[in-house]
Amino acid sequence: MDYVYDADGKPIRDRYGRPVRRRQEGFRIDPDRLEKARRARQQAGGDAASKQPPQRRPRRSQPEQAPRQQFPRQQVPPRQVPPQQVPPQQPAGREVPRQQYVAPSQFQPRQEYRRPEPVQVSPSIAQPAPKRARQPRRRPRLGCLGTLRWVVAAVVVLVLVGGLWVDAKLNRIDAQPPQHIANTAGTNWLLVGSDSRTDLSEEDVQRLGTGGDIGSMRTDTIMLLHLPTFGKATLLSIPRDSYVNIPGYGMDKINAAFSLGGAPLLEQTVEEATGLRIDHYAEIGMGGLANVVDAAGGIEVCPPEPIDDPLANLNIQAGCQRVDGPTALGYVRTRATSMGDLDRVQRQREFFSALVNKLTSPGTFLNPFRVLPTISTVAGAFTVDKKDHVWHLARVALAMHSGIETTTVPVGGFADTDVGNVVLWDEPAAQELFNSLR
Repeated sequence: MDYVYDADGKPIRDRYGRPVRRRQEGFRIDPDRLEKARRARQQAGGDAASKQPPQRRPRRSQPEQAPRQQFPRQQVPPRQVPPQQVPPQQPAGREVPRQQYVAPSQFQPRQEYRRPEPVQVSPSIAQPAPKRARQPRRRPRLGCLGTLRWVVAAVVVLVLVGGLWVDAKLNRIDAQPPQHIANTAGTNWLLVGSDSRTDLSEEDVQRLGTGGDIGSMRTDTIMLLHLPTFGKATLLSIPRDSYVNIPGYGMDKINAAFSLGGAPLLEQTVEEATGLRIDHYAEIGMGGLANVVDAAGGIEVCPPEPIDDPLANLNIQAGCQRVDGPTALGYVRTRATSMGDLDRVQRQREFFSALVNKLTSPGTFLNPFRVLPTISTVAGAFTVDKKDHVWHLARVALAMHSGIETTTVPVGGFADTDVGNVVLWDEPAAQELFNSLR
């Protein structure tokens, strides 16, 4: 009963909604304060009377209405006020602690939340739902697989760029004959080693022991590489002194076709003599051959007997050994053995196989300090046809690295003619060999 209640038994609240406390016993109103408040009210009323009231607009005439019906007031029984409890007397000099007000639950009923019912909207006037913002798609992390993908992509790009660079460094000529024979099976390469000295300096001539310019250009090496569709490749050596018909010039040594008409006439002569269509052409000079061997770091040769040839600047012992460029050049040029030119073509095949194996070996191919100079030297040393590219040469290297069969055109004997001492083919055996390659 510390608060004031109305006639209905509800606590009286102030303008802030707080319940009004009952005055404590012994509370006294100061009469001077009441007097001051009374005078202030009188003065405020006098000032209001002295002022003229504001003029008001006259009300509009209202239509007369019927008088309201008076109803007798109902007699309301007097309300019963609950007896007030008198707080117990506290001893003097001791403050009465204030109690915190807790509003009764019956005075503030709890309102239950009701979810509003969905509004029925006609499909014809229904608005389309707003599109949700598209979340950025997260790319899955690939880890080691992603790194490997980038490494493979980088290797592919380097191979393509390097291939185009090497292809641009190749020397090209028009090696196609005026007329080809009919197509034959597989792919045939004509590999030529030129003995030209025109591109050698005085220092190169002394280092390689080739002698000066001998005038017309001839070839010391003529080989035909046959690449079948399936199976092993065949490397066929043609002795340079082979006695064959040169179109337009008659019977002569086969290397004379190179000096008379260059690569086109040599291709035409080989096609008519063997019956095999030449598809690609590659040529390397003496200086280029020695430079390629030095760039590769040397090659290994295995002569069955010692060879001493001052004309080829060669002095080599028997057995397998590593040789440099000038020694390798003398090894494929010398004829200072018992079989002369026939021994030389065998050494040429041995040299060519050893060089290709060295160029395609992991020690050369995976060494960046050796592979770049080697590729650049090889590309600058070779001369190919206008239609030939570096990927064609890559197929030759792969075929040679995988293993090939080497042979020589069957020889039937030697003869002295008006063009000198020549090599005669064993025609039945040679035709049988050529037919197996067609």
